[in-house]
Amino acid sequence: MTNKYDLIVIGSGSGGSITAAKCLKEGWRVAMIDDRPYGGTCALRGCDPKKVLHGAAELYDWHKRMKGSGIHGDVTIDWPELMAFKKTFTDDVPDKKEKALNKKGMDTYHGKASFINDRQLRVEDEVLEGKYILIATGATPTPLSIPGEAYMTHSDEFLELDRLPETIVFVGGGYISFEFAHIAARAGAKVHIIHRGERPLKHFDSDLVASLLQKSEDLGIEVHEEYSVEAIEKENDSLVVRTRTKGKEISFSADMVVHGAGRVPALDLDLEQGNVDATKDGISVNSYLQSVTNPRVYAAGDAASTSGLPLTPVASMESHITASNILKGNHKEVEYPPMPSVVFTVPKLASVGMTETEAHASGRDIDVKHQTVDGWFTYKRTNETHTGFKILVDNDKDQVVGAHLISEEADELINHFATAIRFGIPPKEMKQMMYAYPTAASDIAHML
Repeated sequence: MTNKYDLIVIGSGSGGSITAAKCLKEGWRVAMIDDRPYGGTCALRGCDPKKVLHGAAELYDWHKRMKGSGIHGDVTIDWPELMAFKKTFTDDVPDKKEKALNKKGMDTYHGKASFINDRQLRVEDEVLEGKYILIATGATPTPLSIPGEAYMTHSDEFLELDRLPETIVFVGGGYISFEFAHIAARAGAKVHIIHRGERPLKHFDSDLVASLLQKSEDLGIEVHEEYSVEAIEKENDSLVVRTRTKGKEISFSADMVVHGAGRVPALDLDLEQGNVDATKDGISVNSYLQSVTNPRVYAAGDAASTSGLPLTPVASMESHITASNILKGNHKEVEYPPMPSVVFTVPKLASVGMTETEAHASGRDIDVKHQTVDGWFTYKRTNETHTGFKILVDNDKDQVVGAHLISEEADELINHFATAIRFGIPPKEMKQMMYAYPTAASDIAHML
């Protein structure tokens, strides 16, 4: 028996949920499939639980900075208690989400989806047929093809640890490794980050990354650049990471090795059976987020091959667009606004718009305003170090074209600059804005 639907959504996270809800509201018969608990990466094993753990690291760091400035006593992170607190945000999400979907009339399926043909999917023993199919399956850790790869722990498993290991090696110098490393180090673990490139966090400003690296070193985190991981081996109760750097072989012993070497679209769906073309970057789509080979299929979020960053707000925006095009026919093309991104270390690292390298390569008359601000009131009052900004202003257009920040206030401040870039607000007008004082935002006038 074949179950027929107007829309089938594969994935229950940000990339598919909005489309599903909008089509359901229009009276469509909608089904959703997920082979993992309902709720998606961000709510269950990504942004949200990570931010809960980051909050503890933030509080720990603030306490340490303020010792001798009116604060006394020691503070420690109790890992089991922290994880129990984290679970109060995640444990009830799958059940609540699925019940809410069912209550609205959506059918939900559990299991791996595989294409049978251009319109049908198999899930366990069920066959589903869709007038339209939306692929919003997110991403999965990049296969590294090294001996012993199976010994690695993935990020979602790290977020479920009942006990924090004494020594952890993070493979890869991206935001996942740095965020988890900053949490783990403050919770008492000995941490190494092994990165094969010349510098980690390559999509962020190099000067501010250097400041974050110094802070990481101060915490006891050892960052090893230009080290390639050759193999991971098990020796008794430990893991040994075999690496090579500049012709030398160097090994690291650890209780846990965490995969932080990037993610790729999760597309184990027998796409060829559905006549759905894909590359290593995701489903090949046109400007309407529609498959270029199967017009019944759309893709959103990390599963789609687009120029959007792998961020939750981007997936949500794309889900709005796929909903509009599926319901009304292709009329809305995807256009990406400035996309702010944040590394939730302590301090935070944030970026939006052009980098300094891109500015210099553009040939435009761009003024680069770069300064460390440890002595500014906003940061001096909490003894914060390793702070700074780099603002890029196009002198001819009188517009901010890039902003890069490092501080405990960076995550909120970057949104002001994203707004300025998006709507072309001239620096003069930003400086004339009356901000509440004393707040971090009130410093913006001095940055410009």
